[in-house]
Amino acid sequence: MIRYRDATPADGAVLGGIARATFIETFGPLYKLKDLAGFLEQGSDAAYAAELADPGVEVRFAEVGGSPIGFCKISGLKLPAEAPAPGAMELRQLYIYKPWQGEGIAAVLTDWALARARARGAPEIWLSVFTENPRARRFYARYGFEEVAPYAFMVGDQADEDILCRLRL
Repeated sequence: MIRYRDATPADGAVLGGIARATFIETFGPLYKLKDLAGFLEQGSDAAYAAELADPGVEVRFAEVGGSPIGFCKISGLKLPAEAPAPGAMELRQLYIYKPWQGEGIAAVLTDWALARARARGAPEIWLSVFTENPRARRFYARYGFEEVAPYAFMVGDQADEDILCRLRL
């Protein structure tokens, strides 16, 4: 049975572990080891703990048997969106281990993210998605996210083309 819970500041290592592991699982083969290692070091357990201590950052875990299998993170807007509405938020990360993809977890976590953004009075929510991830692009389009502009997502020295997407709430 899949359970959901909000992260606490004590979950820095849990969040750091799943964030790094799911990023490697999903995108690891795209990068040189040096670029990937440097990128992952930025997401240390301490860095994630500091984020979780910030009241502007919210994280929700999906768990099975007490072990995280996915998570979603929202915060104030950090992406370089052009002319965002005041108070805009960002869906910063939504990752689920591959064996659990397709089980409806992404929808539950996205519904949570949108509900939390609305509860915080956000007029819109932004995200970036890798251009070569058609499954994720279709998923976000079903929610009404509109693709707005390209965005260079840096992993070490490698720039990947992402797309900035916006949903007006």
